[in-house]
Amino acid sequence: MPIDLSPDPVAARLAERTAEFVRDIVLPLEEEHRGVVRSEDVRTHLQDAAKQAGVFAPHVAREYGGHGLDMRGRSVVFEAAGYSLLGPLALNIAAPDEGNMHLLEAIATEQQKERYLRPLASGAIRSCFAMTEPAPGAGSDPDALATRADRVDGGWRINGRKWFITGADGAGFAICMARTSGEPGDRGGATMFLVDQDNPGMRTVRHIETLDESLYGGHIELLFDDCVVPDEAVLGEVDEGFRYAQIRLGPARMTHCMRWLGIAQRAQDIAVARASDRRLFGARLGDLGMTQQMIADNEIDIAASRALIRQASWELDQGGRAGQATAIAKTFCAEAIWRVVDRALQICGSLGVSGDLPLGRFLREVRPFRIYDGPSETHRWAIARRVLRHHEKTAGS
Repeated sequence: MPIDLSPDPVAARLAERTAEFVRDIVLPLEEEHRGVVRSEDVRTHLQDAAKQAGVFAPHVAREYGGHGLDMRGRSVVFEAAGYSLLGPLALNIAAPDEGNMHLLEAIATEQQKERYLRPLASGAIRSCFAMTEPAPGAGSDPDALATRADRVDGGWRINGRKWFITGADGAGFAICMARTSGEPGDRGGATMFLVDQDNPGMRTVRHIETLDESLYGGHIELLFDDCVVPDEAVLGEVDEGFRYAQIRLGPARMTHCMRWLGIAQRAQDIAVARASDRRLFGARLGDLGMTQQMIADNEIDIAASRALIRQASWELDQGGRAGQATAIAKTFCAEAIWRVVDRALQICGSLGVSGDLPLGRFLREVRPFRIYDGPSETHRWAIARRVLRHHEKTAGS
């Protein structure tokens, strides 16, 4: 089967309009707010502007107000939006809402789609995905899931503690992963539940102070304490939560890469402009060999990241799980994007360290990506296991 990594013309045009929207509308607001927004008024303003520009919700089906792009189409639009820290928020493609919309479209009932997906897709509400737990609970190893859900009359009672739940502050609902069979360490036995914001059994314990600050709604520790939900709150089938998580996690890893690649490109643009203008030792900074090497290495990392993202996106568009391709792309991109931003800051010298440029902020924001959505070490372990299994299978046959 021939592989076509290029987006269709519709997506390419939408990416151009997105780049223009980010440049004219979003970047001035990012500069005003130093890349961090906590105001619903600003969020609403950005999203209303994106709707007016015709670039809002590129990933959602048209019946829910979006453009219905496939993963290859998203790759170019999300990168264009990611050129600003606030671009994904404006287009309603920021984590975790974007991944939750993808999941709801795939497995929610029609009633659940009307109640949760439609307002989420329109930006009327936000959401969070409550899976990660404090040690020794679920993290890199999801089988360690300790939060439990037990049957009660007409529904389920959830008990457990979650942390690093991005966007939970002010979210209209949570998708909570809880164990409905087995014990921590057992494979399988998880179920996803839709929990409304006003459920008295779900409450915020604290905001977790983190290196990054730009993700809207923060990173929150949540407590589920005798949190009772009805049977219709089950998302998908009971005990199938880990299988459904794969529907969300592979594409979500790629969309993270797409958005952060936009920041890497912006960091490179800033560095190239500085290298072109700055003069020292009787020459332009960009004429010096070590500067040229950093610029070239940045171009290589950006191009390689883009190619890996599109390869994995193509595999996802063919209907496959693309586990190996998404793990490779996520691991490489998380590290390459850090290298690009770090080199860009180095090229800009003291100006890069200062608050006069956003590179210091970018460096803080991209560093956790090597941990979020699975640390690089976990992905490398999984990549190697697949290679070894493939070798053993082919050698045996």
